[in-house]
Amino acid sequence: MPTFDESRDETIEILSIVPTQGPGGIIAPSCTAAISLAVDEINSGTGILGREIRLTTIDGGRPPSVVATEVEALLATGMVGAITGWHTSAVRRAVATAVDSRVPYLYATDHEGLPDERAGVLMVGEHPDHQTVPAAAWMGRELGVRRWAVIGNDYVWPRHTAHALRRALPSPADIVLERYVPMGTTDFANFLDEPALLFADAVLILMVGADTARFNRQFTAVGLSDFLPRLSPAVDENVLLSAGPGANKNLYVASSFFLDDNDGRRARYRRHQGKFAPVLTTFGNSTYEAVHLLRSVADTVGTLDVPTVQARLAEGLAVDGPATRRGFLGNQAVGPTHLARADGVDFDIIDRLD
Repeated sequence: MPTFDESRDETIEILSIVPTQGPGGIIAPSCTAAISLAVDEINSGTGILGREIRLTTIDGGRPPSVVATEVEALLATGMVGAITGWHTSAVRRAVATAVDSRVPYLYATDHEGLPDERAGVLMVGEHPDHQTVPAAAWMGRELGVRRWAVIGNDYVWPRHTAHALRRALPSPADIVLERYVPMGTTDFANFLDEPALLFADAVLILMVGADTARFNRQFTAVGLSDFLPRLSPAVDENVLLSAGPGANKNLYVASSFFLDDNDGRRARYRRHQGKFAPVLTTFGNSTYEAVHLLRSVADTVGTLDVPTVQARLAEGLAVDGPATRRGFLGNQAVGPTHLARADGVDFDIIDRLD
């Protein structure tokens, strides 16, 4: 936070919410390092609205109510100008209530597309209708997938994303198995031993971080990866590495944040963080782009005032910057989404999704 001899007129404090514990904890180092690069790049120019960015990181891996209480206390200082980060939708919903539209909140990962988000909550990650649903349709066309099994963590994003898939399928009965497990689950035998799984053509994984890695290892260990493809919108290179290359066979991932590195981002990241830095992943890239998108929105609109930003969003705000997100549809930042196949601990991008 700014020191007592600094004012909000001189700096803009950004809260970055990333999980440093729980199944999402394997994501945090990459996200934090990527956000740090974005902040330094912006500060090396004119900052945001001519002011230097300061960054405060808080642990988004705690219960949503605990995270929201800390955010509310920091907002009470009057020094916070914006919020971003990679964390679960359950945390986002609690934090958005605490923020109550006082500052812009750029949510940097996939979401479930609920219609009642508060003003000022800008979705940088994808809506399921722009990511999971077209990825499933691609697998139907290209791989002959018709029936799905779904395994997810038990909170708002997995349940609503599965609902979006069900709406898009020819019949609701095409989801032959649907299970939700607590975050931190270590044993998936109840799902893997379920007879209904044998009627599925593919599995949709809607879990976080280490939970997905553990599931993929167990899925492979029972021999299912040889003939049953998996799809997830929530896998990055850290998840692939944690599972191990042998557990990632036949795994497809949909994302808007695969790195093509046309702008030399990886090289800048290495220079900034050093050769022992955590890998710059798709999730880290989403948080990097969220901070740059915040700068683009603020500089385009001329303020971080939420009602003013919302009015410009309603007009159809277009922005310019190094990020892939160049405009908005309501509160949703829009840009191209791609499908990749896991290749060991990396991704092979195979198609663009419409």
